[in-house]
Amino acid sequence: MGFYDDRVLPHVINRVMDTKVTREIRRRVCADLSGEVLEIGFGTGHNLPFLPGQVTKLLAVEPSGLGVRLAQERIDAAVVPVEVIGLDGQRLPVPDRSVDAVLCTWSLCTIPDPVTAIREAARVLRPGGSFHFVEHGRAPHEPVRRWQDRLNGIQQRIAGGCNLNRDIAGIVESGGLRVTRLERYYAKGEPKPFGAIYEGVAVVE
Repeated sequence: MGFYDDRVLPHVINRVMDTKVTREIRRRVCADLSGEVLEIGFGTGHNLPFLPGQVTKLLAVEPSGLGVRLAQERIDAAVVPVEVIGLDGQRLPVPDRSVDAVLCTWSLCTIPDPVTAIREAARVLRPGGSFHFVEHGRAPHEPVRRWQDRLNGIQQRIAGGCNLNRDIAGIVESGGLRVTRLERYYAKGEPKPFGAIYEGVAVVE
């Protein structure tokens, strides 16, 4: 990674992804988690305050060392133990069928091969486990999609490879999970090309 992506962007994301709207969404996405949870794209630990008491451990996968350091205060305050176990959501360093849930929030937009990341999530989930996610992605309305396609190149350059126009539900299902709950909406206060949200739960087929 270059200087901007490695040293500046984690600070930016730490601020812009901690708003009243994102906190409300994180609370919903985390509400039904339990047992041992693996988080793809741990970031700076914004989900930690919303993990319910039923979660016994969080295994964090995060490529940014600075992001993890910025998360330290949240890690120290967390009600569950946190172990940072890897850097790459496309190669999860845990055995097959070893976690109860996988959590992924605003990360599939940036992972180079998101379908591979979903296949890895499916591999590590125990029977009866679930994948909990919220992502921004391809909008449901054509005029917004056209703007997403126009802006995507700029977005990738300024936001560490983030894509505006990925079909998140299609990616999840292409990776071998079945979506059991999905809500589509535009996040409050965000321009529609940047705030077309997929929020849901998926399970192994």
